[in-house]
Amino acid sequence: MELNPLDTEQIGIQTLEKSLMKSSSSRSLKIGLPKEISNDERRVSLTPEGVSTLVANGHEVSIEKNAGIDGHFSDQEYSEAGAEISYSAEELFNESELIVKVAPPTYAEQEWMQPNQILVSALHLGHTKYEFLKTLIEKGVCAIGYEFIKGQDGEFPIVRMMHEITGSMAVQIATHYLENSSDGQGIMLGGISGVPPATVVILGAGITGEYAARTALGYGAQVFVMDNNLAALRRLENALDRRIVTATANHHYLTKAMGFADVVIGAALTEGERAPCWVTEEMVQLMKPGSVIVDAVIDQGGCIATSEATTHSNPVFTQYDVVHYCVPNIPSNVARTATHALSNVLVPYLLELGDASTIQECLWGNSALRNGTYIYKKHLTKKSLASLFDIPYREIEMLIASQI
Repeated sequence: MELNPLDTEQIGIQTLEKSLMKSSSSRSLKIGLPKEISNDERRVSLTPEGVSTLVANGHEVSIEKNAGIDGHFSDQEYSEAGAEISYSAEELFNESELIVKVAPPTYAEQEWMQPNQILVSALHLGHTKYEFLKTLIEKGVCAIGYEFIKGQDGEFPIVRMMHEITGSMAVQIATHYLENSSDGQGIMLGGISGVPPATVVILGAGITGEYAARTALGYGAQVFVMDNNLAALRRLENALDRRIVTATANHHYLTKAMGFADVVIGAALTEGERAPCWVTEEMVQLMKPGSVIVDAVIDQGGCIATSEATTHSNPVFTQYDVVHYCVPNIPSNVARTATHALSNVLVPYLLELGDASTIQECLWGNSALRNGTYIYKKHLTKKSLASLFDIPYREIEMLIASQI
């Protein structure tokens, strides 16, 4: 009997699943948590409680000295949780099977990475370089990016947690930079009796946009949300009891909105891709002197033409008399909250990696981590990255299947 291609594919998948089930057994992982050294990054990947859970499940955790200090987690807390304190970043990289970071590895850290090592970190699509991907591919690192980890419910859990923080923080930041002491207009976001509130325009109706809208409404601001996804706009209108004004993000409405906005929050984002640039330089020139832009997706390239990445130590610049805040890692400024959020989501995935006998078995059985993998067996596995850098790629499912 001749099988059609779909039947053949299904039989192959069933054979692969049976083979992986036979080899299933938990293992002890050597997990390394280096201290973040880039872009004023103050977060760390795991809390002491997260480390304690991993150690209780038979894993070894090494953390670089003072890695959690900016989040007010002491070395003693990590030590009491069962972690070994490492005094050398290079040694930590050399001795760990799994590296868990917040920011992508720096050039020096890339040099320390080992063949077949697993890297779990953010990728920061807006700042990813060809050389970074090339190095990890040549070293044979299995790289899993926070931006790509996608659950069966269609959610990006790590991205969602950070976007909730970013959306709320973006409005707090804008409020500060509207003040006279920050060269703003000298207005309150919520106004007072007899004085109208400020107008906040939010670009994007995703998670960042939703939490920015919630926070801005809490301050008492007038809130406009713009997006080209009408379903997302309807969802947000219903979620916020129609207390916001919505509009499609076309050239006409964007131009009008820039003219009356006191604050613009850039939150336009397509998950797993660079942010779309919606606001032109000419639109920015229409904004009122002393108004504020917070480009909350600058880590994915930014959605406003005049945006340029800044840092926590030098967070703003002024162009066309408009204050621009373009820090890529906004959650880093609330490092303790962000670390708790990150650790809560990461620990179950790290346990999944340890419960499988091989990384191949884990990726086949866990769709979220499989979706999150962008380099595997010296191959790029994401079409979006391949298109961006003109690099060949292969589907990860095919790579795993070819090993059986």
